[in-house]
Amino acid sequence: MIDGSRSENLIKRMICSLQQALKKAGIRAGLFSFFCLSLLLAACQTQEATKPVVYNGPAREAEDVESYYTENDQVKVKLIAKKVLEYQNGDREFPEGIYIERYDESGKLISSLKANSAFYFKEDNKWRGQGKVEVKNIEKDEHLTTEELFWEPVTRKIYTDKFVTIKRQSNVMYGTGLTADQDLTSSELKHVEGEFDVNENGESDLLQ
Repeated sequence: MIDGSRSENLIKRMICSLQQALKKAGIRAGLFSFFCLSLLLAACQTQEATKPVVYNGPAREAEDVESYYTENDQVKVKLIAKKVLEYQNGDREFPEGIYIERYDESGKLISSLKANSAFYFKEDNKWRGQGKVEVKNIEKDEHLTTEELFWEPVTRKIYTDKFVTIKRQSNVMYGTGLTADQDLTSSELKHVEGEFDVNENGESDLLQ
């Protein structure tokens, strides 16, 4: 294959030879200029066609994934996903949803997280759930729902700037923005917009 510089030099030599031949034949300068321009354009297109194409898509793809994270031979986290796309930089995408369970030292299920789609940012060690995102504290029977939620395993925190609803046994709170422990043992709504008390019959009364 002829590289870009060799192709250009070859065309220049062809143009010089053609110029001398066309002068002898009495061809006009305008026609000669048009012919030279066509050759140069063809050379540029040849060089552009040889540029490598950079692929930014996933490096690997897996389906029906079920994986576990353990500490001292104890399962701490269980992850289930229908499809996982892994990229060259270590990022992972879960386009068809994700389900995560967390367990305590005794192996008891303590919380779960479910999202319509998710993304793992390897460099920041951070997860993002989107769509309908649900977090449950099994022991306290608390249930959080929002449209986007971030989880940082190192700090063990979850947070969002979106609208949030928190359902407890005794009340329901809703507002915008939240910071909480990953298992909802403690949580703080940034802007509380309303609260309902729930009585023993399951009926609710608006407090705010």
